[in-house]
Amino acid sequence: MSKRILIVGQHFWPESFRINDIADFLANEKDCEVDVLCGLPNYPSGKFPDGYGFFKNRNQTYKNVTVHRALEIPRGNNSNLRIFLNYISFPIASLFHIPRLLTKKYDKIFIYQLSPVMMSIAGIIVGKLKRTETTMYVLDLWPENLYSVLDIKNPILRSIIQGISHWHYRHVNKLIVLSEKMQNRIIEVTGIAPEKVIILPQAAEKLYEQEIQDKALKERFRTGFNLVFTGSITPAQSFETIIQAAKILKDKEVNDVNWIIVGDGMARKQVESDVEKAGLKDIFFFEGQRPVTDIPKYTAIADGLIGCLVKSDLLEATIPAKVMSYIASGKPLVLAMDGEVQELINNKIRCGFASDTEDSAALASNIMKLYRLPSKERTKLGERARDYHKNYLERNIILSKLFNFIFNNPTPESNEV
Repeated sequence: MSKRILIVGQHFWPESFRINDIADFLANEKDCEVDVLCGLPNYPSGKFPDGYGFFKNRNQTYKNVTVHRALEIPRGNNSNLRIFLNYISFPIASLFHIPRLLTKKYDKIFIYQLSPVMMSIAGIIVGKLKRTETTMYVLDLWPENLYSVLDIKNPILRSIIQGISHWHYRHVNKLIVLSEKMQNRIIEVTGIAPEKVIILPQAAEKLYEQEIQDKALKERFRTGFNLVFTGSITPAQSFETIIQAAKILKDKEVNDVNWIIVGDGMARKQVESDVEKAGLKDIFFFEGQRPVTDIPKYTAIADGLIGCLVKSDLLEATIPAKVMSYIASGKPLVLAMDGEVQELINNKIRCGFASDTEDSAALASNIMKLYRLPSKERTKLGERARDYHKNYLERNIILSKLFNFIFNNPTPESNEV
């Protein structure tokens, strides 16, 4: 008899998040009956895509997954007010789905927790009322992740946000986190038994392993050294560091670096403005949001893949999904990220160069190291990345461990990567 699982999270297809692949894996490779409670798609553009709206496509089927969409106020222009309304609208609207969910029997409840942490509330309540075990995958640790985007100084407001955040973590049965530091922090704030918290990186979808040759794209960027960024353009990505590094290189008359930015997000307009002010408009190429299936076309033309983060105690304890995708693509990485990312890239895999967060001079220096390497040496870096991915981070390896933890609760040692 197949297992039945409820997935709760604000974001789901057609938005591009890893939960899409997890749901597909559970439904079609593990033969589970999967229901998803999510919001209305609008990330990162802030607008509903064609065919969606407050009264359109609220109930769908996606790859044998039953999808129910709660009302959600879209992000719009990504102003602080619109993001706040977006953050609170889904958790509140999801509560109205609880009576329907209580009529169904689920073996397990899985919560995919991005920002805001409140998106998990309906899953927690259904789990409590039905006495069904809940597992939360913590991708954005709150309130720390919030503070990396918004500079909140008021101690009373910070205390309220911390209380709300920790309440959610304390009221699930099991948690999955991205690093040892996150694991220690979760255990500290929840008091949960250590064996109920495992470390599991995000699995890159199989499509990122592909190398797709696009003739038109290859022709556009056939000259110069191509640095490719893919993903959301948000304050947490520290584009200031990238822009400053680009300025350093240009001041040194390194003029043939193409900075190819694939993605969209709340900070895109500001980043484009900063690029223009820095006099770098001629070497930055903003490709906008692309279907996830197009990403291998861009990584195929890359001489290096670039990424940065802002300085944050907890962000340095994570390995972002972007890095997992980069490793899977088999190309060299140049990163400005602290903590566990540096250990992984510089020492474990040796597939590129990772320097300190917000250190634009070090980032520029590492880009020059990659720039000066012979093509064969750059290829070797990429091959190390691909080999490590296949042996330790491949999608089926990670998702099988996730499935086993949700349904069987193995010991933490059996889930180390």
